[in-house]
Amino acid sequence: MTRSPASRPSARTFEQRLADGVMVGAEGYVFELERRGYVKAGPYVPEVILDAPDALRQLHREFLRAGADVMVALTYYAHREKLRDVGRGDDLEPMNRQAVRIANEIAAEGGALVAGNICNTWCYDPANPAESGAIVRDQYREQLGWAVEEGVDFVISETNDFLGEALVGLEVCQELGLSAMVTLASVRPDTTYDGYDYVEACRRLADAGAAVVGLNCSRGPATMLPLLERIRDSVDVPVAAQPVPYRTDDATPAFESLTGADGGRLFPVRLESAGHTRFEMAEFAREAQAIGIDYVGICCGGSPHLVRAMAEAMGRETPASRYSPALDLHPVLGEGHNDVMGDWSATAS
Repeated sequence: MTRSPASRPSARTFEQRLADGVMVGAEGYVFELERRGYVKAGPYVPEVILDAPDALRQLHREFLRAGADVMVALTYYAHREKLRDVGRGDDLEPMNRQAVRIANEIAAEGGALVAGNICNTWCYDPANPAESGAIVRDQYREQLGWAVEEGVDFVISETNDFLGEALVGLEVCQELGLSAMVTLASVRPDTTYDGYDYVEACRRLADAGAAVVGLNCSRGPATMLPLLERIRDSVDVPVAAQPVPYRTDDATPAFESLTGADGGRLFPVRLESAGHTRFEMAEFAREAQAIGIDYVGICCGGSPHLVRAMAEAMGRETPASRYSPALDLHPVLGEGHNDVMGDWSATAS
């Protein structure tokens, strides 16, 4: 069962919050916690949930202060297949339960919603959808069964490479009576890994009952926005956008293939040189809002200062806005010192 109204951080449902206006999402937990030294790059299994829970609490709290409307339980890759890979299969249930409990704890500090989380499993095979889909279904049922018992407002099913796997996740959410935001990872230029145009895939998910459809991960703002416009024009449900904060382009639409000056691959631990600034992510948020995106967030590479900039660009004043830059008070960059450092505002815009 989902949480009773008395136990919710917010009495409003996911659908009601969407009806109130654009929601701000914040993800990128595993990348940010890897940078902080609590997640291992490569497997990206969220062992931090049990090994350093206060580090996870702190990141949730920072995202909340930066303006996020949702605390996403860090159960990305906390499924049976990935935990087995790192020798932590016995931690499957406690890891999933603890992640939702921590998300609930911090959400209550600011009236945020809590999202359960499922993702690509690497088990789905479009050549054998029935057998592989049954494996995926069992993993999702495990994770979401515990999430429901601990209390979530809705589910984010994300980074779906296959429409078929996304539909399995949506069906499990519906079995449990949970609203679902289902987003696709658009690694390939035009289609999902099982051959569906991204717009058509989102349309099928909407027709199947997803509360929200859209895109997350893989693409940066420049290569995600054109797809988002097509999706927004093609579905009658709310649309979500959670790009990575990296400079993808038409030649390299997904950040997994970005290369550096030496020709070497940047993904996943050399991406800093391709990163967007807070001002560029703020501009993305404004553009996404302008084309009618209902859930504007960020994915791998996201961090609290980027979320704050995006929220402020959409007209929010967040708890962290108290500490937004005031460079007119800087002893060098402030008024009367532009002759020394140049015009900072022109550089930053």
